[in-house]
Amino acid sequence: MSRYSRQNPSPRYKELLALYRQMHTEGERFLNIPPEKVFPGTSLPFHLAPIQKLIQRYNAKSILDYGSGKGTQYQYEVKLPDGSMGLTKDYWGVDSITCYDPAYQPFSTLPIGRFDAVISTDVMEHCPEQDIPWILDEMFRYAEKFVFVNIACFPAFKRLANGENAHCTVKSEHWWTQRLDSVNAKYPGVKYHALFDLGDHPPAEPKSLWGKLSRCIKERRLPDRLRLNRVRAKPHGI
Repeated sequence: MSRYSRQNPSPRYKELLALYRQMHTEGERFLNIPPEKVFPGTSLPFHLAPIQKLIQRYNAKSILDYGSGKGTQYQYEVKLPDGSMGLTKDYWGVDSITCYDPAYQPFSTLPIGRFDAVISTDVMEHCPEQDIPWILDEMFRYAEKFVFVNIACFPAFKRLANGENAHCTVKSEHWWTQRLDSVNAKYPGVKYHALFDLGDHPPAEPKSLWGKLSRCIKERRLPDRLRLNRVRAKPHGI
């Protein structure tokens, strides 16, 4: 059992939280990314369709986005899977979406209550390894019906202000699945669905850095780059 918790996070967690807060306000200086484009929430639209299917399957009406970034994915219209533009909330057909991100001041207050679904896209790899158990436990504790996570299993392009890679916990699909299973066992009424981005980019690189970033982002949208993990919990009543 982890000796760290929400009330007693690791020193590494506190250090990283301060660095992420700095990025939100100052931007990413190594790639010269302005603050408003740092963790804006743009990874979510890649997962709109699978999340919508889960929402319909479980008849979810309330959503918690755990690690939402700046939440722009809910403030403005996004490109929907059918190519049209629309609001995420309308596309999902839910009553409420709550944003939580400890590194972004407007959403840094812990949510109250529970939610039908908890989603977390491109977040867990930013959390220190020693704090993963209590962070996952917190996510499952907030969920009534299901948890959806997307986890990158490769280093990031972004760097923190101290020069470290923004993905501080780069682990295999198997490693993450073990941790998810372990926490999920405590919440038998909640199912989880996990997508793992393996980051197997081809070796050839464009000449420009922005070209490399653009190609990488484009490739990460490909469906065969993601693996859907099996549901690993018993449904209610069984």
